[in-house]
Amino acid sequence: MEDRINDLLGKLTLEEKVALTTGKDYWTTVAVERLGIPSIWLNDGPHGVRRPHSGSDIGLGDAKPATCFPTASALASSWDTALIETIGKALAGECHALDVQVLLGPGINIKRSPLGGRNFEYYSEDPHLTAALAVAFVNAVQSEGIGTSLKHYACNNQEFERMTISADLDERTLREIYLAAFEQVVKEARPWTVMASYNRINGVPATENSYLLTEILKEEWGFTGCVVSDWTAVNYKEKSLAAGMDLEMPGKGGIDDAKIAGLVREGLLNETVLDEAVRRILRLVLLAVQYRRPGVVYDQTAHHALARRAAGECAVLLKNEDNLLPLDANKLASLAVIGRFARDPRYQGAGSSQVTPTKLDAAYDELAKLLGSKTWLTYAAGYSESDSADETLIKEAVSTARKAEVAVIFAGLPPQYESEGFDRVHLDLPPAHNRLIEAVCAVQPNTIVFLANGSAVTMPWLNKPKAILEGWLGGQASGGAAADILLGLVNPSGKLAETFPYRLEDTPAFLNFPGEEDRVRYGEGLFVGYRYYDRKKITPLFPFGFGLSYTTFEYSNLKLNRDTISDHDVLQVGLSVKNSGPRAGREIVQLYLRDETASRVRPDKELKAFAKVALEPGETKTVQFSLTGRDFAFYDAAGRNWIIETGWFEILIGSSSTDLKLATKVYMDSQQRLKRHFHRLTPFKYFLSDDAAREIIRQTLGETPLVSVLLSGDLDQTLVNLLGNMPAIKMLDYTGGSISVTLLDELIDQINRQE
Repeated sequence: MEDRINDLLGKLTLEEKVALTTGKDYWTTVAVERLGIPSIWLNDGPHGVRRPHSGSDIGLGDAKPATCFPTASALASSWDTALIETIGKALAGECHALDVQVLLGPGINIKRSPLGGRNFEYYSEDPHLTAALAVAFVNAVQSEGIGTSLKHYACNNQEFERMTISADLDERTLREIYLAAFEQVVKEARPWTVMASYNRINGVPATENSYLLTEILKEEWGFTGCVVSDWTAVNYKEKSLAAGMDLEMPGKGGIDDAKIAGLVREGLLNETVLDEAVRRILRLVLLAVQYRRPGVVYDQTAHHALARRAAGECAVLLKNEDNLLPLDANKLASLAVIGRFARDPRYQGAGSSQVTPTKLDAAYDELAKLLGSKTWLTYAAGYSESDSADETLIKEAVSTARKAEVAVIFAGLPPQYESEGFDRVHLDLPPAHNRLIEAVCAVQPNTIVFLANGSAVTMPWLNKPKAILEGWLGGQASGGAAADILLGLVNPSGKLAETFPYRLEDTPAFLNFPGEEDRVRYGEGLFVGYRYYDRKKITPLFPFGFGLSYTTFEYSNLKLNRDTISDHDVLQVGLSVKNSGPRAGREIVQLYLRDETASRVRPDKELKAFAKVALEPGETKTVQFSLTGRDFAFYDAAGRNWIIETGWFEILIGSSSTDLKLATKVYMDSQQRLKRHFHRLTPFKYFLSDDAAREIIRQTLGETPLVSVLLSGDLDQTLVNLLGNMPAIKMLDYTGGSISVTLLDELIDQINRQE
């Protein structure tokens, strides 16, 4: 292929090369027919193929039918990489059938705030969980010869002013939280494309950001694929090309082509930059054509069944008092189904990822099929499309619920509450939904709430229903999955991939979201999601990793393969999990790591591994995890590398971020050293705390009275603190002229040259 690319580069005219770097229309690339370079399709989206009828058609609401699988926020709650692989392969099959060569997904931006309007398209608030799921997705799709587009790179964490806002954050936060998943997916799964986002990062647009696109993505991480812009994200074509942006989408009718060709001819844009972009585009096109499979037909019925299974695995059981669930179809005399979503389901997000489904299940219909004539099934809408409560509808719902043995309310967020293009303004359900839940619970003690929403919501009625299920935006078969879960055909095994707060004011980004004057400050730094709730000791509504089951599990026998490790070792962690309840079920075992001796501020704990384990009643299985040096590391911005420090680490095993059942410790004997760059204004205490610096100071200045006393530790602690916090240059004032500025500079230079 590389020989073919070199041959084509030598034959393309300058104008043809320039034309290739911008799309032909909304969804296709430019073809060069004289050289046999075809056009390929790039289409949304992560949970279903959105293929418009023509390349010039945006296709919102009128795309070719395809299976609508659960959205990313739902799939993440499955914590099931095998499930995501299966869905990825199914999506690839549909891409072949619809003649799509690149599927624009997955979306892996971190959920900085639950208000993010596009949160339903993203996996999690945690980089490790996000990366593991995305690696599975990319590998699966691309194993079938369809490209993926890892998006949106980077810090695209809100919709407010999304095309102009600058995400302002420090380097360590950028690396540990917002780039970590991108790095892992690029290195482990090699996506065909990475999509540059709309926003700016520290003032520089993502599509013009050479630090992100070239230095980090291409040079440091070794990305060999094509960088494609988010649609209409390019502002200045020449700046984007110079920064490492390869393919601008969508097409603009060649409006910039003459300008770019002129800049190349005038030497103002190096032709090697253009050639590099074209090389990557050609590699993408030739790879796509190599795997093209015309005439593929997929089994819509089988894919719908997969969508139903997936939705069942994604649902999270949040509450189940008195084991009300699962309902026993053989004993259930009557069931009231309340809520318009039961017949008119909310099953996917709004915006560019919106799929035209091949089929659509409604929960009421699916319950009727499973229950048959044995159970008296009734229905009341309870609310309309309006936010405001309709007392007539509520009165009807209350009457219906009162007459039944059990009531299940289908509620959640309507499309106008969360969508691409705008952020949520609060975390509440519509007043009509909250009012309905309160009213029904007041007359029916056996009430179940089944939610459909793309991100966290508050629940002022939390203590009133006996059972609560988070169903997310579960795709076209979510109605069938809801029936399966309610009647016990599926044991819910999902766990939250994001924290649910009691109130908006408790969220990490509350004081800094969505920003103002074209900038948003990431003031919470590393403390996103559960990291923040841990550090602030704030109890959330439901913690990260939480989810109940129709059975119970016991943890035991935590063992490590060694008590002391080096930064090059792999630590093996083993434990036993037993299903101690009456039903088959699946438990998600979570491993968190706590650095007990860090010299830098670190979160109280961080997720580093997880496993989903299927267990029959009474069955016990051993779970094994492997931790590498990177799991113990933090990013040192000054040294621009990852550092593992010597010290104790605690390994915590649990069923959620707050339900930690087992713990042990391991000692890390690291060969790495956190290297500080010293200068005149470095506080003297840092010279004393660095072994190499301290030794050089002892050899050079050890006879100086003040330095001698500081090295000995004989001074009063108050005086040590006072002097230690002084910058080195100020210490000269207390040495009686025995140390010159020149000597200090020579000393600092000698310290900085130490490895």
